[in-house]
Amino acid sequence: MPARRALQVLCAVAFVLRPPGVARSAGDDLAAALARMDDAGASFKGLSANIRKVSHTAVINEDTVDTGTVYVKRPKPHDLRMRIDIQPPNPKQAEFSGHLVSIYYPKSNTVEEYDLGKERGMVDQFLLLGFGSSSKELQNAYSIRLGGPETVAGEKATRIELTPKSADVLAHLKKVDLWISDATGVAVQQKFYEPGGDYSMATYTNIKTDVNIPDSALRLNLPRDVRRQRPQK
Repeated sequence: MPARRALQVLCAVAFVLRPPGVARSAGDDLAAALARMDDAGASFKGLSANIRKVSHTAVINEDTVDTGTVYVKRPKPHDLRMRIDIQPPNPKQAEFSGHLVSIYYPKSNTVEEYDLGKERGMVDQFLLLGFGSSSKELQNAYSIRLGGPETVAGEKATRIELTPKSADVLAHLKKVDLWISDATGVAVQQKFYEPGGDYSMATYTNIKTDVNIPDSALRLNLPRDVRRQRPQK
């Protein structure tokens, strides 16, 4: 698909916005967890967090580690704005607004621009993973089951497994593991499994959901002489 790299940007943060209220005790079941997600999802407006992402390439058994920050704002339903800043040694910045994604590479002074309009259905499925969606929408797109209790970055969490129902999505994403904090209900880690054995795993810390993020903080400040590229199929 022409916008696969742009969709990977969405995957990198898709679960960090699981709204507060989905944490469960040992006796809770999936239906109860999803019911709490429905109750809490409508109140989400914005989020900031630190991110550590590990990308594993199976064919050479090698990991690439990126660290940075993510900022998200949802002023109203179906209006999502996002920015990711990845730190050196391989810095990059990404901006998502509506159906447009821009990825800026400071070292080469190049920005890749994607129009996801033709891929909007698939993008919507990724966004269902954590941007205040209802349990009905989530269940329509994914088969869901509860995993076991685990500890992530010193925090007790519950793992949830999602398998896409769409054949188109399955061509790019086999399964997702999501770890939800038992204390706050916010996702602290997720792992995306791709066909062929590759995967990416992101861990989130210093998560703040009570932030008022200005629109200016979500936009890329590009140099005037930046080179623009629009990758095609």
